[in-house]
Order: sequence, then C-alpha cells, then structure tokens
Amino acid sequence: MEDDKIISLFWQRREDAVSAVQEKYGSLLYSVAYRIIGVREDAEECVNDTLLRLWDSIPPELPDNFPGFICRIARNLALDRVKLQSAGKRSHAEAILDELDACVPAPDDTASDVADRLALKRAFERFLASEPPPHRMIFMRRYFYLDDTRDIAKALGITDGGVRVTLYRLRRRLKKYLENEGIKF
Repeated sequence: MEDDKIISLFWQRREDAVSAVQEKYGSLLYSVAYRIIGVREDAEECVNDTLLRLWDSIPPELPDNFPGFICRIARNLALDRVKLQSAGKRSHAEAILDELDACVPAPDDTASDVADRLALKRAFERFLASEPPPHRMIFMRRYFYLDDTRDIAKALGITDGGVRVTLYRLRRRLKKYLENEGIKF
C-alpha cells in the first residue's frame, strides 16, 4: 500500500492504517529500535509504542516523508527507553552520539532554545544536502540509525577504517559549517 493511502487511512481514523504500517514498515521499525536497545522484547514493545504514537500523531501531523517520520518516532522512543534502563550507566547509543558533542551545541531547554534548535535542524539539513550521497548515507546510518561502523562498511563495500575516517572528516566539516552559520557552542 502506498504511503499516501496509509496516511489517508489515519486521517479517516481507520484502524487498518496501523496494520498497513505494521505490514509495510514493521521490520524497519524493529531494526531501528533493536539497533538502539539491543533486546528483542524491548524492541518489539518499542515498535508497538511507535504504532500507538503514530495513531496519536496523524492527524494533526501530515508527514512529507512518511518512512522518515515513523523511523524518527521509533528512534526517539528507543533512545528514551535506553535512557530509562541505563540510568547512571553509559549506553551504546550514548557512546555513538557522544562523537557529535564537539560539533553540536548542547540544548539548554530554555524558551529561546526552541528557535536555536530549529536553526540547528535547518543547518544540519543544509549541511547534509551539501555532502555527496555516500557521505550522507554514512552520517545518517551512524548518527540516526546508530549503526556500528563495521556494519556501515559492509553495507557500502568499503573498509571500517574508511568509514571512521569519513565520519571524522564529516564531524570536522560539520563543526566548521555550523560555526560559519553562526550556531553558538
């Protein structure tokens, strides 16, 4: 079933919309959650939570990129679950995301921070759009899907060292790009 048809089912509040998402994207959602959580049962529960959150989100949301929208929901729910489960301990996901600490300013959760986060999001999008597709894929697989560098290398047919070097260079370029955009650290 096409994504626009699935979204239309959500807007009509038809329960078969959830079944259609499960059928078309269930394995993708599971893989996103499992890569972050690492426990089968918790990843399955995260997929179910994603479907519920999706039901609550559409309407009013009308996502332009449906797979990206649902993957973001699954990713955020999985990260929240890891934070709860590993209170006081450093998780795999946190270790990967720590790589970006030198490039991206930390949010301060103030009212003015909302505008700053929106500016940061748009700057990220422009940065990634300026990069060649293989670099975008490496960046997204590492920092959105939290893939291991070995898995990225295998999927793209390059060496693990090549992925690590590319990520290092991307982080340096990202930091410089954000500084040129006026994003404060």
